[in-house]
Amino acid sequence: MALPAVLSENLRIPVVASPLFIISHPELTLAQCKAGIVGAFPALNARPESQLDEWLAMITEELSAYNAAHLDQPAAPFAVNQIVHTSNKRLEHDLMMCVKYKVPIVISSLGAVPEVNAAVHSYGGIVLHDIINNRHANSAIRKGADGLIAVAAGAGGHAGTLSPFALVQEIREWFDGPLLLAGAIATGGGILAAQAMGADMAYIGSPFIATTEARASDAYKQAIVEAHANDIVYSNYFTGIHGNYLKSSIVAAGMDPDNLPVADPSKMDFDKATTGAKAWKDIWGCGQGVGAVKAVEPVAAVVDRLEKEYKAARSRLAL
Repeated sequence: MALPAVLSENLRIPVVASPLFIISHPELTLAQCKAGIVGAFPALNARPESQLDEWLAMITEELSAYNAAHLDQPAAPFAVNQIVHTSNKRLEHDLMMCVKYKVPIVISSLGAVPEVNAAVHSYGGIVLHDIINNRHANSAIRKGADGLIAVAAGAGGHAGTLSPFALVQEIREWFDGPLLLAGAIATGGGILAAQAMGADMAYIGSPFIATTEARASDAYKQAIVEAHANDIVYSNYFTGIHGNYLKSSIVAAGMDPDNLPVADPSKMDFDKATTGAKAWKDIWGCGQGVGAVKAVEPVAAVVDRLEKEYKAARSRLAL
C-alpha cells in the first residue's frame, strides 16, 4: 500500500520526529519541518490550554509563508500528539483545536478512541497510533486509525519491550498500511534498517533533545551527548507506565536507578510524579540510541547527518 501524500511528499528522508513531552514546542517543530522531516509536538506542551490555539496559528502561518517562499523545496508537514487517556482532561479542547487548524497528522497515544479518529478524518487529516504490541495494533486499526507507530524496545519515553524485528514482522502479517518504527533509531543506517524490516518510516526522538531549538535544559542536552545505551533505565516508577530514562537524572534526584520501586499503573498522572522529582522535567527520558549523539547542534545539522548516513547506507547496499 502506497503511503498517503502527507507522509511521502516534501520529505528529505522518511522520518517523523517524535513529539517530546515538555521539550517539543513551535521553534523545534518548525525547524524539523523546514529541515525536511515531519515535526511534532504534544498538545499538552502548550500550557495553559489556550496557548495551543496560539501555537497552531503560529505554526500554520509560518509554514504557509515558508512554502510560498520556497516553492522548489517546501517544508514537511507537522503533527500534534494527543494523549487519549482518562488522566488527560484537555483532550476534547485540544482535539477541537486540531480540527480548527486542520492539523495534517495527529499522533494518538495511550488509548485508541474512534471519536478522535473521526474528528481528524472530518477535515482530511490522518491518525497514527502509538502501539507496543500486536494486540494494541489490531485494536487501533479496528477503531479507525490510519497507521501505526510501533514503539519497540529501546525507544525513549514510554516504550515496549518487544524486538523491532518481531513487532514489525507480526504487524506486517495482516496490516499493509502506514507503519512507523521507533526504538533506538538515531542514524541514517537505522532509518534504512527500519525500512528493510518492513516499516515505511522511522520515528526518531532522542537526537532532537540535544538540539539548539529544543526546550530542554543545557544539563539535559549535555547528558544526552555524554550518555550511552547502558545509561538508560527502564522503569514504570515515574508515571505508572514503563519508560526509558537517563540514569544520571535518576541519581541526581537522589534515587538508586538499580532499585526503583514498582508503581501502580492505575495512578498514572501526567502532571504529577511519584516522588518530588517530576518525570520528564527532572527525570529525563531518552532512548538507547543515544550513543549516536555526539554534540548539541541545530536541527538542520542533525537532519543533514541523517540524510548523509541514509544515502551512504543505501549506496553500500547498492539500493
